[in-house]
Amino acid sequence: MTSPRAWRPSNAGGTERDFLDGLGAALTVRLGEARPALARVVARDGAEDDPRLLLRAGSAALVLGDTAAAARIHARALARARAEHRTALLPRVLEHLAYAELRAGRYSRAARTAREGLRAAEPVEQPNTAAHQHAVLALVASVTGDGPAVAEHAGLALGTARPHGLVQAATLAEWALARDELGRGLAAQAAARLVPLVRPGPRGGHFALRMLVVPCFVEAAVASGRTAEARSAAGEYAVWAAQGLDGPAPALLARCRALLAQGEEAAYWFGEAVRRHDGCGNDFERARTLLAYGTWLRRRRRPGAAREPLRDALVTFERAAADGWADHARSELRATGGAVGGTADRTAWGLLTPQQQRIARFAARGATNREIADRLALSPRTVDHHLRGVFARLGIRSRVELPGVAGPDPRAPGQDGGTEAKGLVSSRARRSAGSS
Repeated sequence: MTSPRAWRPSNAGGTERDFLDGLGAALTVRLGEARPALARVVARDGAEDDPRLLLRAGSAALVLGDTAAAARIHARALARARAEHRTALLPRVLEHLAYAELRAGRYSRAARTAREGLRAAEPVEQPNTAAHQHAVLALVASVTGDGPAVAEHAGLALGTARPHGLVQAATLAEWALARDELGRGLAAQAAARLVPLVRPGPRGGHFALRMLVVPCFVEAAVASGRTAEARSAAGEYAVWAAQGLDGPAPALLARCRALLAQGEEAAYWFGEAVRRHDGCGNDFERARTLLAYGTWLRRRRRPGAAREPLRDALVTFERAAADGWADHARSELRATGGAVGGTADRTAWGLLTPQQQRIARFAARGATNREIADRLALSPRTVDHHLRGVFARLGIRSRVELPGVAGPDPRAPGQDGGTEAKGLVSSRARRSAGSS
């Protein structure tokens, strides 16, 4: 049981006023007034044991741009909610934590938390919370370049968010779809999707996400010829970035300016963007900047200079299992005449993610996409997406070549890698025999 003090601490009234005053000041961009009030909320509620007060402190930290503190405070809220068996509150706490981890650039953690949030929301029938978790998973999938997962989770999020007026979940889902489109070279489609999200006012995107979406919009708009709109959005973003509410914002602003610049001015801003990325810790956005820079250099007929940023971007994307973005970087690097791997032998096996290796071993032993999907709790489309990434990275054309390049299973025979795939094929044989 929660103590009375945890539910109604002596400073509750003052903290609530600080939170509402600080939030109101932030919404009207009176950040000089917002910071002291919200900082008091973080200090007061962040020291409490009540998970509801911790949620408020974490939300205040996010408005202040302190994503590390927000993730830490929300993790404490989760621990308290579990300890107090707050079953009904648990999905909401997981929702807040997943979003905080997403903002902090901890994409793997955000995905794990969101999946746990989905499991917690189902028995207590909280579809709105589930919609937010699907939106987080869609955005994480847009980072890894898993197009089928983006479509699946964004569709589930929007199916609830639109009729229920969940603007934040809808904005995250649409942003994920646009980023996936941009990664596949559909810049005009991505820009058209993002226009409503960066528009101010009640018909625009969520107030806390609108500025975060702008760098993606600028990239899509410039690539699709909507330069005036991109320039206007970048101007507003510059004002917001100066407030210090988002760590990567200075680097992303420099990237926007590079994309909008003429001639050699772009090289200066790309260099500034890379320099500023080094201090903010978001490797994925840094790799996207390097990809844009390398592409710009290649188009300026400087293939030698383009190779270094493109190789750096490719390595980062591969480490993050961002297959779609890695394919894009690999294509650009290949266009410069640089080596991109794909050696069609086992030396490339180590570049695969653990999930890709498991899928490839199953496929090498004859399992179908449906059988692999059932065993690994994935969709067949996701399995197909991973296999295409495997083919590209190993330099092969189809699954029939997998037995010759699949690396050995590090686990002993009779464990997961060997018997699971054999079991899949055996069960298929039994089903066929039973139907004959």
